[in-house]
Amino acid sequence: MKLWMLFVGITIICWGSYVPMIHHGQLAFGSKNAALRAFLFVGVAYVIVAGTVLVYVVISKSEPLDITRGGATISTLAGILGAVGALGIVFATKNGGQPLIVAPLVFAGAPIINTLVSMLWDKPAKPPGALFFLGIVIAALGMTMVLRFRPIAHRPTPVEAVHALPDVESPQGGTDA
Repeated sequence: MKLWMLFVGITIICWGSYVPMIHHGQLAFGSKNAALRAFLFVGVAYVIVAGTVLVYVVISKSEPLDITRGGATISTLAGILGAVGALGIVFATKNGGQPLIVAPLVFAGAPIINTLVSMLWDKPAKPPGALFFLGIVIAALGMTMVLRFRPIAHRPTPVEAVHALPDVESPQGGTDA
């Protein structure tokens, strides 16, 4: 296996876990208006990871710290796109989008956009053929199938919810269920 494939695998696992994690992070704050607090800690995590990598680069001298205006500008814009995308996921889940719906839309739609943007930025030597466009249609069809046949989360009935409540001691000394 090539080293780059390992990093692709790590990214698939991390980004594939991102939507359910940010959704449950919002829920863990315990209020309906927790989206921006969850996003704040996403930003904190980015700073921690970026700072750790910067310290590693400085200590190991594994990469020169030569900074160009073009590199800094384009990389910053890429970071803004990433942050706005993360914010879009945060607001999608805050406003009723379930992870089993949001993630397939994002992670099937994004590669299609990535392909088109990449082709605009780095023009292909020859125009893509019909099978390329068929692949885009199949990717969209795959997203549709994942959404259509997704597992539905179990929602307890009112009776199940009541029975799941912990016993609470009543003021009279007994327990109420």
